[in-house]
Amino acid sequence: MATFQYEARTTAGDVVTGVIQADNEQAAARLLDDRKLYPIRMTEQKPQRVETGKVRLRDVGIMYGQLSDLLRSGVPLVRSIDTIVRASSNPRLAAVMKKVSEGVSGGKELAETMSEQGRAFSPLHVAMVRAGEKAGFLEDVLANLASFIERLDELQSKIRGAMIYPIILSTVALTVTVGMLVWFVPRFKTVFGERELPAPTRIMFSISDVLLQYWPLLLGGLAAVVIGIIVLMRSSGGRMLWERWRLRIPGIGKVMRTISVTRFCRILGTMMANGVPILQALAISKNATGSTVLAEQIDKAAESVRGGQTLTEPLRACGLFPPQVIEMIAVAEEANQLDKILVEIADTIERRTDRQVNQAVQLIEPVVLVLMAITIGTLAVGLLYPILTMAKSIR
Repeated sequence: MATFQYEARTTAGDVVTGVIQADNEQAAARLLDDRKLYPIRMTEQKPQRVETGKVRLRDVGIMYGQLSDLLRSGVPLVRSIDTIVRASSNPRLAAVMKKVSEGVSGGKELAETMSEQGRAFSPLHVAMVRAGEKAGFLEDVLANLASFIERLDELQSKIRGAMIYPIILSTVALTVTVGMLVWFVPRFKTVFGERELPAPTRIMFSISDVLLQYWPLLLGGLAAVVIGIIVLMRSSGGRMLWERWRLRIPGIGKVMRTISVTRFCRILGTMMANGVPILQALAISKNATGSTVLAEQIDKAAESVRGGQTLTEPLRACGLFPPQVIEMIAVAEEANQLDKILVEIADTIERRTDRQVNQAVQLIEPVVLVLMAITIGTLAVGLLYPILTMAKSIR
C-alpha cells in the first residue's frame, strides 16, 4: 500500500492538505471523493529506505525473548512479529522483521524467511528455529536463543573489559621494544666492540639487524600472510581446516567443543521429548551445534543408529564428546530416558562451562603481564649483562 500526499478542495471551496494511503493513485482519488474532497494535486511519497544488513546481536537476542513471550501468551506468529515491528526502536531490526512478517504471511516458514535476510540472522539461529518449528517447541527455542545471546554478550563484555588494560600495556611494550631494537640497541654495538657477548645479547643484536635491514620484506611478508589467511578462510576447505584446528586448541578448543555438545544435547532432548523420532531429530539437531566437524560426526552416528546400533558407540568413537557425557548417554539409552537425560546433560555442562570461562577471563590479565615482564626482562638482561661484565673486568 502506497502513501499519497494530497491537496484538495472541500465543497465549501476551502483548500486542505493531508496524507492518505491507498493501493494506487486512482484508489486514493476515490477515497477522497468519498470524503467529499476534490483533489487538486497528489504526489506519492517514497518510503524511506532502511539498510537491512547485519543487526546487532544484542538487539536480535532481545527480539527473540519478546517473540517467545508473545507466542507463549497465545498471540499468533504474524501478529507477534508485527507487534515487535511497531514496538522496535531499532529501524534496521524493524525493517528486517517487517520482511520476515511479509514472508510468513505469504505462507513461508519462519526459519526459511529468516534465512533470506542475509546477515541479519546467523545460520545457527536459523537451524535452531527450524528445529523448533518442526517439533513444535518454537517458544522454547526462542527463549533459549535469547538466554544464550545474553550470556554471550555478557561474556564478550567481560573479555573486552578484561583485555583493555592488557592491550594498552602490550601496545606500549611492543612500541618500546621495537624502538629500543631499532634506535637504542645499535648504539651499543660500538660500545661493546669485538668483545665476546653472551647469547641473549647476540640474539638481540641479530633481531635488531634484521629489523633494520629487512623491514620492507618483513612488512610485505606480514601483508602476504594476512591476505593468504583471508583467502583461505573464504574457501570451504579452509573453513573446514580452521574448524578442525580450532576444536583442538588447548583450553579454548575444549570450551568450544563443550558449547557445541550442549546445543546438540538440548535440541535433541527437547525434540525427542516432543515426540520427534530419533533419526529425524538427529538430522535436524546436527545443524544446531554451530560446528561443521561435529555435525559430520553426528551424521555418521545417525547412519549407525539407522543400521540398528546404539547412539553411544559412534559418539564415543568420534572423540569430540566428553567421556562423562558419553557415559550419561549410555545410561540414558539403557533406561530409555534419553530425552530427559540429554536436557539434564545440557544444563549441567552449561553451568560448568560458565565457571570455566569466568576463570579463563580472570587469567587473561596476569598472563599478559607475565609475558610482558619476560620480554622486557630479556631485553634488559641482554643490554645490562655485558655492561656489568665490562665494569667488573675494569675494576
